[in-house]
Amino acid sequence: MDDPITAFDLQRMFLGDHPALFYAEILFRTVVIYAYTLTLIRWIGGRSVAQLSMVDLLLVIALGSAVGDATFYPEVPLFHAMLVITLIVGLNKLLDTLIERYNVAKRIIDGRTLPVVVDSRILCDALAQRDLSPLEIKSMLRVQGISNLGQIEVAYLEAGGGLSVFRRAQAIPGLPIVPPMEVEPPSPLADFAGRDDVCCMNCGARRGADRAQQDLACADCHREQGWTLASCPRPADADQR
Repeated sequence: MDDPITAFDLQRMFLGDHPALFYAEILFRTVVIYAYTLTLIRWIGGRSVAQLSMVDLLLVIALGSAVGDATFYPEVPLFHAMLVITLIVGLNKLLDTLIERYNVAKRIIDGRTLPVVVDSRILCDALAQRDLSPLEIKSMLRVQGISNLGQIEVAYLEAGGGLSVFRRAQAIPGLPIVPPMEVEPPSPLADFAGRDDVCCMNCGARRGADRAQQDLACADCHREQGWTLASCPRPADADQR
């Protein structure tokens, strides 16, 4: 029967039960595994963090466990860990080759680029394929300096998760996304009489005021979040490119 653990045993917490020479072994293990892993990573080619694909992210997670265990667990032989690391990196290289050569493999493994904003309107059906909400897309647009959906001609959600935005040469009235809805939501219209075009407060779809007054839900996103007046972006925001 194992001895009971003594809580807050500083000797156990900081030094453990291994001999002092084991620290030298940890140093040796770390250098060997690090150098071996770095060599294999250089072989498959590196990408910047902003360009990590789904395969690269899986590589990082898998290597984290394989590399970490071998550095300080004495019962894990180095050759076992090196074999696991080799297999992980080899599989990653194989998947990268398939992605590079075959479009079908790229779509299956990496996903595909999706249009998420077209003609100043958020495409909620496309967002559903990536489990994203209009609020998240609006946040990503604000990071790129967009204050109004009327500034956007088209925006694509790339396979790697980035957002590519193409602005209109001349902004049109659209849904303002600054300030954020959770900070200060746009004022919903109660009286549509004499109004120009209005926007769905969820997806930004534009409607004539008369038509919007008859629709309980937006025909594009099927939400009943209400309608607000379509407005032009501020000149300072519209001029940013």
